[in-house]
Amino acid sequence: MKIYQRLALGTASLLILVSVAHAQSGKVDFGKREYVSNCANCHGMDGKGNGPYSDLLKKSPPNLTTLSKNNGGIFPMDRLYQSITGDNIKAHGSRDMPIWGMEYRVEAANRYMESSYDPDAYVRVRVLALLEYLYRLQIK
Repeated sequence: MKIYQRLALGTASLLILVSVAHAQSGKVDFGKREYVSNCANCHGMDGKGNGPYSDLLKKSPPNLTTLSKNNGGIFPMDRLYQSITGDNIKAHGSRDMPIWGMEYRVEAANRYMESSYDPDAYVRVRVLALLEYLYRLQIK
């Protein structure tokens, strides 16, 4: 487990550095693109839980700009990763948020049907890019 955490932290650090460099050079912001495509309808463009679909949900989406503040000043990366991918959810019960790990795996299967690919790596890259963007929302 510690190896996984170190790997995740190292990968996240690399993603942060790459994203900052890309943002400064005017290139595509993959984390923001992921957020706008899959999260903003519920969580809002500003991440404060005020998206156009938020009124349709059973439970109001959380304010994503206060994740670190509400966790003692530490960004809860592992908890968010598991929540987004669906790796740590109960088998039964309601869940308004889609299980993005499963969605990404299906998308990868459709996209890379004829070629060799690593579905776990595909999911990991997308989720870590999203997490890096959510981390940047904390410091605004």
